[in-house]
Amino acid sequence: MASIRVVFSALVFGFLLFNTLSEAKEFLVGGSKEAWKIPSSPSDSLNQWAQRSRFQINDVIVWKYNAKDDSVLQVTRNDYANCNISSPIAQFNDGDTKLKLDKAGPYYFISGAKGHCEQGQKMIVVVMSPRSRKQPMISPAPSPVSEFQDGPAVAPTSGANALSCTLMMTVIYWGWMVFI
Repeated sequence: MASIRVVFSALVFGFLLFNTLSEAKEFLVGGSKEAWKIPSSPSDSLNQWAQRSRFQINDVIVWKYNAKDDSVLQVTRNDYANCNISSPIAQFNDGDTKLKLDKAGPYYFISGAKGHCEQGQKMIVVVMSPRSRKQPMISPAPSPVSEFQDGPAVAPTSGANALSCTLMMTVIYWGWMVFI
């Protein structure tokens, strides 16, 4: 009976550990090698892709582009809004740029090629804040955020995490009741 409890406890601990640890992911900008370009339409904007993606601290974003014709600039919110290429936070021009997202909040990127940003070649990446242990399981829906708003990024949380935790607690409770 004691060995069954030990095995059950190990399984539960493994499941909880697996669900709480997340590995960093690598994201290819736009999902393809040709994505860092002037969009053909507003619906082709890289911001559409970035809004559908869930970026977390330590994830890496990767740009593939022709280094002879283009570059990637990380800029401030104001420089993003005004397509100012003169004073970037960081500049990349190797054609295979990888950037580790090391903090929560918005990151602003524009093309370094003259005139490309004005034609829509730019992107905002929002990195989710780490989940606090004191945070409630289910949070209210976030309010709409302007594209040019500064401040910490708040990503919506999924009710699936709360459901997963509730189910696991139920399994633990009934598992212990059966073995006691």
